[in-house]
Amino acid sequence: MKYRFPLALVLISVLVLTSLAQTPAPQSQQDEEVVRITTKLVQVDAVVTDKNGKLVRDLKPEEVQIFEDGRPQKITNFSFYLAEREAPAEPARPLPVDKTAVAAPPVRLRPDQVRRTIALVVDDLGLSFESTHYVRRALKKFVDEQMQAGDLVAIIRTAGGMGALQQFTSDRRQLYAAIERVKWYPNGRSGIGVFAPIRNDGPFTEQIGAPNSDTRGEYKEDLDEFREDLFSVGTLGALNYVVKGLKDLPGRKSILLISDGLSLFSRNDPTRTSDRVVTAVKGLVEQANRASVVIYTMQATGLQTLGLTAEDSVGDMSRDEITENIDRRRSDFNEMQNGLNYLANETGGIAIRNTNDLSGGVKRVLEDQKGYYLIGYRPDEATFDGRGRRQFHKLSLKILRPGKFHIRMRNGFLGVPESEAVAANQTPAQKLIGALTSPFGSAGVRLRLTSLYANDAKQGPIMRSLLHVNASDLTFTDEPDGWHKAVFDVMAVTFGDNGVVVDQNNHSHQMRVRSPEYEKMLQRGFVYFVTVPIKKPGGYQFRTAVRDSASSRVGSASQYVEVPDMKKNRLNLSGILITAAGPAEANKAASPVNASANSANNGRELAEADPASTAAVRQFRRGLALAYGFFVYNAHLNRTTLRPELITQIRVFRDGKLVFTGKENQFDSRDQPDLKRLTVGGALQLGTAMEPGEYVLQVIVTDNLAQPKYRTAVQWIDFEIVK
Repeated sequence: MKYRFPLALVLISVLVLTSLAQTPAPQSQQDEEVVRITTKLVQVDAVVTDKNGKLVRDLKPEEVQIFEDGRPQKITNFSFYLAEREAPAEPARPLPVDKTAVAAPPVRLRPDQVRRTIALVVDDLGLSFESTHYVRRALKKFVDEQMQAGDLVAIIRTAGGMGALQQFTSDRRQLYAAIERVKWYPNGRSGIGVFAPIRNDGPFTEQIGAPNSDTRGEYKEDLDEFREDLFSVGTLGALNYVVKGLKDLPGRKSILLISDGLSLFSRNDPTRTSDRVVTAVKGLVEQANRASVVIYTMQATGLQTLGLTAEDSVGDMSRDEITENIDRRRSDFNEMQNGLNYLANETGGIAIRNTNDLSGGVKRVLEDQKGYYLIGYRPDEATFDGRGRRQFHKLSLKILRPGKFHIRMRNGFLGVPESEAVAANQTPAQKLIGALTSPFGSAGVRLRLTSLYANDAKQGPIMRSLLHVNASDLTFTDEPDGWHKAVFDVMAVTFGDNGVVVDQNNHSHQMRVRSPEYEKMLQRGFVYFVTVPIKKPGGYQFRTAVRDSASSRVGSASQYVEVPDMKKNRLNLSGILITAAGPAEANKAASPVNASANSANNGRELAEADPASTAAVRQFRRGLALAYGFFVYNAHLNRTTLRPELITQIRVFRDGKLVFTGKENQFDSRDQPDLKRLTVGGALQLGTAMEPGEYVLQVIVTDNLAQPKYRTAVQWIDFEIVK
């Protein structure tokens, strides 16, 4: 049974720009380890090292004293958390690597497996062209050599806005794609180099509305300062998105901001702060401290020559003018460090600067994540007194054990009650946008998302998304004659690899169901289909949020899809669609992937679902036959037979370990209507003894007629076995 509704496209650009709301994410298994500030508990994390910089791990509660505004507090919570596994005494010999072997699919971490949660925020709004090259190199080294098992990582660009907020992942494939999108942003606050060359620009060109010659220098400086402040606030706004989302994630939470610098004081008047930037910085520090997020900063400029360089043109300047320009360059460079230093110091992080070894800086940040103390106390009523002026409370820690110790922790917090600090959104649109713009999912309404790439013969590249909605999370009202009605909103946005919105819609639905279909709907849920045409190859994010109108509960989901470049004429695969079906239906499994958008409803529809078999849920019982289907694109043809010569194979993984390898099968291309878009289907019998849990199905296609470098194409999809 299908339920169709009239749909209208509603642009949400203005709403997105006016809301930074955050919808709470579901509690994790490590909820007890999430650091927080509430009216009942102030809990902080502290890193303690000895005089040699070695981590101190054996402190006892009686050896530590915490102070609020200089007054000692009674410690009620005290524990040491080791965020990094111990390295073996003797590292094992690396096994020989077969570079021709097909790589295993990435392993999705469970909450209890997360050791560190790291957001690498690249401030491309404030990176020079020179710095961008070295930052990209350091990021690649991190992914290749420094990232560990149990690390949940996101690489985020400040210029990408909310579209750059990818899901935190352990998938190196997604991280490499994010690094490729780190490029110099010409319209940002940094130029080709860290500093513009010193030169005499000559007379100011007269034009209508231009200032006179007496004010031209002041006018240009004010304009440059305003522009720099604007981009600085943009950087801090992007960091706010990340901090809000990190609040409810498990493990040690940290941000590494990589930037050329962040100025707090006015360029024209060093005694006056930039009000826009300072206000944004203070707000970010408060958000980070309340969410227990440590912000590390790294200045990407490296060591700089602050004197004259070959690019400077000072032939027409006097000695005093040259000295003045050099002094300003040095002053500007020092000021660029102030904002980065402040963010790190106020949140318990480290400010890394004056080094050309950016990879070493990343390593130093990672080493600082090894272990920390969680120390909590119960504040008195005056701490969170909501009346009158909000007071900043200073925090400090003292080690009573003999010896010299270095302590890093956040310096304090603003005494604002949690209910006031994290105010609930009042409008339905804000609730949806809050869940949509967060880089993390929320589960007020339980959703499961499957987004698949395909290349339609008429439309070209499309992304077909199947969203399963748990109907029991919606509020149904009883109506006459046995009818039941639920009202809910669906918002979906597709972002390109540059953070730009390529498709967006917002729809409100009224679902009316009559018994006995109503009882089935509550048990099975329903599927919401969205088809989005894709114009360019690259990485795309599909994000969607569902809000129940009666209860205001919100659920959200997001998925990353890589769209290949078909014009290169290389072997490519569509996404894999899997269902629970008999082998006779296996060859039909791929058809829904390539379904064209319905012109009557813009490719969006609702359909009843059976969780035991739907491709949207991907949950299957033991003993069933799992049918899979996908498309093969750009297979080469034999010049004599005009037929492809393909070999297909499937593999199944669990927790990164190979548990099943299928036979290599020669593909039969008979009865294929389009040899550029070959339909492949098959079935896999799920054993009755298979343990419940998450698995990954991988398909491998080899084209014997293609060049060796482009002979193999791989695709995978995860699924779950339930009892």
